Amino acid sequence: MPQEILINSTPREIRVALVEDGVLQDLLIERTARRGLIGNIYIGKVSRVLPGMQAAFIDIGIARTAFLHASDMQHHADRDANAAEPGIGELVREGALLPVQVMKDPIGTKGARLTTHMTIPSRYLVLLPSSGKIGVSARIDDDDERNRLKDIMERIVPADGEHGYIVRTAAEGASLDALRADMLFLDKLWAIIGEQSQRGQAGQLVHEDLSLAVRVVRDVASLDVERIQVDSEVAYERLRSFADTFIPDIAPAVEWYQGRRPILDLHGIEDEIEKALNRKVALKSGGYVIFDQTEAMTTIDVNTGGYVGHRNLEDTIFRTNLEAAVTLARQLRLRNLGGIIIIDFIDMDEAVHRQQVLEALEAALASDHARTQINEHSSLGLVEMTRKRTRESLEHIMCSTCPACDGSGSVKTPESVCYEIFREIVRQHRQFKFNELMVLAHQDVIELLLDEESSGLAELEELTGKPIRLQSEAMFEQSRFDVVLM
Repeated sequence: MPQEILINSTPREIRVALVEDGVLQDLLIERTARRGLIGNIYIGKVSRVLPGMQAAFIDIGIARTAFLHASDMQHHADRDANAAEPGIGELVREGALLPVQVMKDPIGTKGARLTTHMTIPSRYLVLLPSSGKIGVSARIDDDDERNRLKDIMERIVPADGEHGYIVRTAAEGASLDALRADMLFLDKLWAIIGEQSQRGQAGQLVHEDLSLAVRVVRDVASLDVERIQVDSEVAYERLRSFADTFIPDIAPAVEWYQGRRPILDLHGIEDEIEKALNRKVALKSGGYVIFDQTEAMTTIDVNTGGYVGHRNLEDTIFRTNLEAAVTLARQLRLRNLGGIIIIDFIDMDEAVHRQQVLEALEAALASDHARTQINEHSSLGLVEMTRKRTRESLEHIMCSTCPACDGSGSVKTPESVCYEIFREIVRQHRQFKFNELMVLAHQDVIELLLDEESSGLAELEELTGKPIRLQSEAMFEQSRFDVVLM
């Protein structure tokens, strides 16, 4: 299918839309103030060792300390298979300095996840320092091509070389000279990183990955991409220079977009972004899908809505679930939802239909760059799956917790607030002396006090023997109020 990459670049934010056959398939956002850390290499300082968790907290010079597990340490992986696993206390000590790489950005309340297994990507290869192993991406499924690439790597990698390499998907069809140039570039870059690590201090950044726009061109763009349009002349010059140097085959596809219409208005992408922030996603058939994202997991509920079908109920449910499977796979990418995901498809009686829906979901997720794993329908009819989470979701990047409901998704009714006000007036009456009371509250609460709850207010005036005045506060949320003694 025709693929296109649209890049909206401003000094404070870069947004990249991956479009396939005119439909938005993926969205990446990077803001200067919250630029991702994945791939960055720091000189970390061990601030605390946790033997019970087989982990350590590492200070890498950012707000929250990062997390390093023993299984993510180079020496832990290089041990003899018959040797006992070393404890975290044998691998690091408090106050020690060590180079570490970020493998997961800070998410929510969790700090960054670190590793000492360094990986440095280029166009065709990923360098594995001190590994000595050669691998080929599993996404290259042609056996002849896999063998060709492995043969090339075995020829160009020195027999006594200490480094290993993974051949990336983009290397499919690449020549020996192209792979050798990539390898030499990575070796030189690693030597520079090593020198900086030797001279650096705790918390120092010794290697930073490329900006989002350049990374996308390096990692995602392929000969299948018809155009890469960018709406900033500065960003265009940078991308074109990078492509000319490292990916000359892609360079002609890089274009400077100068149209009057904002670039992400093309294909209705701005509207798609807004829809991806809503809980409810409508299906063309009339059904809909509900997404609920929590700290622990994401739940997805499929409903037929207004779709009544033309044959029978089972057929209606089956067709709705098939459409939902494709839609939710795309939405998982757009929203960048990860971790545990529970899908509640509409119950289907026929086993063959359940299997076909699972196959449709797997096929729709096949092009997802994040690793996914899908389980069969459970005894309760739920589909459990996981999607690798390495960065914040779209909602966490673009939205904040609602100050009115504190993230609960609901607020107290005006009636509930009225009764809280009544209890507060009684409490104030028992503890303090006053001449009158003033109640400050949301307009809806004040109107209820003056109307349906006016008798309750009159009873309190009789109880306290003091007048009670009401005042609407436009800046108050519905659940907020204040009782002022005068």
